[in-house]
Amino acid sequence: MKSKVFIGIIVVVCVFAIIALVKGLQFKAMGDAQKAMPLPVSTIASFTATNENWQDSFTAIGTVYAVRGVMVSPEIAGMVKEINFSSGATVNQGDLLVRLDTSSEEAQLRAAQAQVDLARLTAERNRKLIVDKTVSQSDFDSAESMLKQSQANADAISAIIDKKTIRAPFSGNLGICLVNLGQQLDVGKAIVSLQSLTPVYVDFSLPQQDLSKLATGLEVKVTSDAYPGTNFTGKLIAINPDLDINTRSVQLRASFENADQLLRPGMFVRIEVVLPVSQPVLVIPATAVLSAPYGDAVYLILPAAKAGLTNLPPTQLVAQQKFIRTGRHQGDFITVESGLEPGDQVVSAGLFKLHNGDPISVNNTNAPTPVLSPNLPNS
Repeated sequence: MKSKVFIGIIVVVCVFAIIALVKGLQFKAMGDAQKAMPLPVSTIASFTATNENWQDSFTAIGTVYAVRGVMVSPEIAGMVKEINFSSGATVNQGDLLVRLDTSSEEAQLRAAQAQVDLARLTAERNRKLIVDKTVSQSDFDSAESMLKQSQANADAISAIIDKKTIRAPFSGNLGICLVNLGQQLDVGKAIVSLQSLTPVYVDFSLPQQDLSKLATGLEVKVTSDAYPGTNFTGKLIAINPDLDINTRSVQLRASFENADQLLRPGMFVRIEVVLPVSQPVLVIPATAVLSAPYGDAVYLILPAAKAGLTNLPPTQLVAQQKFIRTGRHQGDFITVESGLEPGDQVVSAGLFKLHNGDPISVNNTNAPTPVLSPNLPNS
């Protein structure tokens, strides 16, 4: 009985061993067949790294500010009696915007003016009588003092009326009206934004190591996502005398004419301060760069023999990944500070489908041509 069980176990083990052997041979055959299959060739576009002379510049981000801009608000509390502007209107300096209720002040002014008139008559009468010494010097001085005090009281009431008559402090563009007729306004309550849009300032900062190359009068260019493809040109007009103690950066201000009023206060812009010198740079299209947390890379185009691949024909072009250090952007290009040499061919389109060592074929027929100053359609 025991011998039969033992023989049965041996038979089962042999069957499993035969099955494992057969499967192993099948997997080996599949692997050999896969290795024997030629790798698919990916079609890509290429670009040759070239040396160019770029004008040196510093880049930063900044914010647009109005040269003159204010939120119009009352100095004295009161009820809105008249609104004399429309939202979005253009006004001149001194134009009436809002008039608060001044009925009580006007009544007080009439009473004060009557006091002024009486005090003036008394003072004029005393000036005639003092010559003949008909009145005493103290009465004369009292009359003169009363006239000045009455006039001061009237002037104070007139000043309150003027402050309740809110006018544009300068010429500019109005925003949206924030008040209504009959509304009670407190001191400092916002009425409307008034901004002078020609010219405008752009404030930004640069690190302290760039300070030695900066000077007022340098050309400054800005771009905004609001106007793709549009460049605005201005001048650097101010450099802060002190640096930010936390960031070790210097605050700068540029001025832009903004004749078309496209730049608006509060707008985020990208800034390029153009220096008066140029330097040679190695450039490739920005589309050729693969960005990753561990570094930027490109795919070099090399023959298989030069890439050290023996499983492909020696002349077959392959993509070989190469890590690089990039620098400045300009238009469709980016500079390469290390990792490439002039004349190196890189994959400029179709690189996201590649792996290191993949065979490739170059076809630049439909590849877009990168340019330094792209002009986007409908911009």
